[in-house]
Amino acid sequence: MPIEYEVRLIITYTYDRPAGGSRSLLRMLPRSLPGQQLIAGAVSCSPAPDSRRDSLDFFGNPLTELAHDAPLSEVSFRFEGRIRKDEAEGAFDFSTALDRLPAEIAQQHSLAPDSPHHFLSVSDRIPQAPEIAAFAQQVVGNGSSALDAVQSISRALHAEMGFDPSATDVTTTPVEAFRARRGVCQDFSHIMITALRALGIPAGYVSGFLRTNPPEGQARLEGADAMHAWVRAWCGAKVGWVQIDPTNDMMAGLDHIVVALGRDYADVAPFKGSMRASGDHTTRHEVDVVPL
Repeated sequence: MPIEYEVRLIITYTYDRPAGGSRSLLRMLPRSLPGQQLIAGAVSCSPAPDSRRDSLDFFGNPLTELAHDAPLSEVSFRFEGRIRKDEAEGAFDFSTALDRLPAEIAQQHSLAPDSPHHFLSVSDRIPQAPEIAAFAQQVVGNGSSALDAVQSISRALHAEMGFDPSATDVTTTPVEAFRARRGVCQDFSHIMITALRALGIPAGYVSGFLRTNPPEGQARLEGADAMHAWVRAWCGAKVGWVQIDPTNDMMAGLDHIVVALGRDYADVAPFKGSMRASGDHTTRHEVDVVPL
């Protein structure tokens, strides 16, 4: 059965001293994709910007560029909208055998945004990490299919890592979080992407939302009180891209609402900005995902 959600995201920045000359890049508008439709919704800002431009980035994510010329003591970015999710049909594992995946990737000649070639090598937040690569090799057995390898890595990370919002911050590297065995959804996702790429599986980052309150009788998912992150992996031409949530060790489903797709967090951050300012600032995120 499909589900419709009312979603609200508010990101607020408060400055000790007024900040001037602000320029902001927002990726807050959820995407319309197979199995997900943005029925209605808009991104807004208070105070109103002096200029605004809406476009799509390379990966097809909605991008809003804002400019404020007057000094700001506080600025708030908001998305409100309605999204429909359709339940994916169950499927058998038709993914490519892991040892045959490189040859199948080589047969993909497109460099379109969804091409697996963009998601194989290092990127801004995904380094080469021998200890994570060794962990991946230990977890994945000989003769595994690509999908089985993806699910094995998710299962192993969920078993070894603890969800701890106080352990890391947005600048923590995958290696640091892996050594600590603690972190949040961003850390789980970056570690898993690093591990999958080390195995030769194209992998990318998904930012989005989780249903805030679960159905009666079901446990609340980790990461539901803020923007969430999970992983997409390319498992061969027959299967294509699959999405998996290592923080909760589950395939992404009706409770997962996609906002942006990229190679790592640097491609999908909901807010990036620059400004002329002195002094400190605070930020506040509010998320509500309510099924109708």
